[in-house]
Amino acid sequence: MAALFCGAAPAALAQAVSTAPTQSSGVSQEQALALTARLDALERHNQELESQIADLKAQVAGGEQAIREEIHSQDKVTVAGGRPTFASADGKWSVTLHGVVQFDVADYDQQGAGPTAADLRRSGPALGGSASNVDVSHARDLKSGDLFRRARIGIDGTTPGDFDYRILFDFGGAGAENTGQLYEAWLQYNGVKPLHIKVGAFSPSLGLDDQGSTNGMAFIERSMASDLSRGLVGGDTRSAAQIYGYGDRWFAAAAVTGRTIGVLNTGAATAVPQTYGDQLGYTARLAGTPLRGEDWLIHLGVNASYVDKPANNAGPAATGLVPAGSVSFSDTPEIRVDGTRLINTGNIPIRHADTRGAEFAAQKKNLLLQAEYQRLGVERSDGQPDPHFNAFYVQGAWTITGEPRKYNLTTAAFDAPAVTHPFDLKRSGWGAWEVGVRYSDADLNYDEGAAGTLPSASGIRGGEEKNLTLGVNWYLNSVARIMVDYQRVQIERLSPANSTTAASTIWLTPVGADIGQSFNVWSLRTQFAF
Repeated sequence: MAALFCGAAPAALAQAVSTAPTQSSGVSQEQALALTARLDALERHNQELESQIADLKAQVAGGEQAIREEIHSQDKVTVAGGRPTFASADGKWSVTLHGVVQFDVADYDQQGAGPTAADLRRSGPALGGSASNVDVSHARDLKSGDLFRRARIGIDGTTPGDFDYRILFDFGGAGAENTGQLYEAWLQYNGVKPLHIKVGAFSPSLGLDDQGSTNGMAFIERSMASDLSRGLVGGDTRSAAQIYGYGDRWFAAAAVTGRTIGVLNTGAATAVPQTYGDQLGYTARLAGTPLRGEDWLIHLGVNASYVDKPANNAGPAATGLVPAGSVSFSDTPEIRVDGTRLINTGNIPIRHADTRGAEFAAQKKNLLLQAEYQRLGVERSDGQPDPHFNAFYVQGAWTITGEPRKYNLTTAAFDAPAVTHPFDLKRSGWGAWEVGVRYSDADLNYDEGAAGTLPSASGIRGGEEKNLTLGVNWYLNSVARIMVDYQRVQIERLSPANSTTAASTIWLTPVGADIGQSFNVWSLRTQFAF
């Protein structure tokens, strides 16, 4: 408005001067013309100023736009939760670095060893026991010491076209570290919401405990029920193709799975050989939180897996016939510093095998209760009755400092609690503290018979393990954690020797003797993960 007034006033004044009678105003004609000329000059100067101001505004706007474009054209580097991420300016490309180090120390508090004739504690497979795979010494002297349980390094990120990816290597192990292996390598397409398609090597979704991150578990190891179930056609380093989807209250997944990626273990010093035909299996899971409020939720779920074609490790026989495949179920106590598997079915000849599981969890603020059940079934190929086995756990976790565990919609499982006050002596920060208790039971016996007898032709004396675990977790910050667990382990198992000769020469026990044991385990884990 001011500019308009400045431009219009001189013209109006000039018009008035040129038309006014010079005699009445006392101004001569020459003076009037001079005044008009001066006003015209002022008007031209005003227009020039307005033009310069407009040019200056355009230059400033252009400079601001150039600065914005320069900022947006630069790649970005951010650090969130200790994880450095490199991203392109448009956000279509990103690379996030990941690292995990879990260092475990454990003391196995066992009864002292005695002569083999009197000390009958043993480990080895129920089926196919031989002098090479039955442990007549170490099972009664489990390794107290240390272990790098996990030592991982890798990257994940996004690519143009709605793709995610991950490449992860692991150098940890059980009993002894591995020489290193490709742990995860997958590509995921996210362009058809709410579905996601993942292909590569990863752990397909097969349960609540199975899908919880090992960086945030309430106890040092997963439950036996989860380990036994996921070891059939799921679990770590499994080649698979999975489609899954999720929403605010639901999660569903289905996968086709194959072999596990081979690895050389420094403890065994033998590599996993190539098969004559890889295993073919399937997994499925349906879970969610149908009931939930502002500070509470109920999780329900079911899961299943199926071996359609077992791996062919032997190749065709001389007759040209392909031998039946086999599966085995076995597990260590819920700590891996010693890798001895104290319950063990041995190789069961099969046509098919399956697992069926049920999940439950209830969370109220910083208190979480969780339980799962797994039924393991086998369709034998040798004419014997089809066995089945059972495993379950019940656990509770309470965060003393008040932070609740986070429910992850993308996995339908619980992650570690957020640390509200990271450990810092200068600011009186003490991190987050959590306590937990778990009871788990895994029964790998089928038609086992009575003590003092040989097993029947269909009998499998894999053993039953019962564990009571008490745990304390200290989350110093989002990266560092210290865990302390106590376990009371009870193994109930009859000697699986199927003849008096095997009992005396392989198992070094009387027929049907009790080869189980009970002991305590004290364990400590220090963890650094980003």
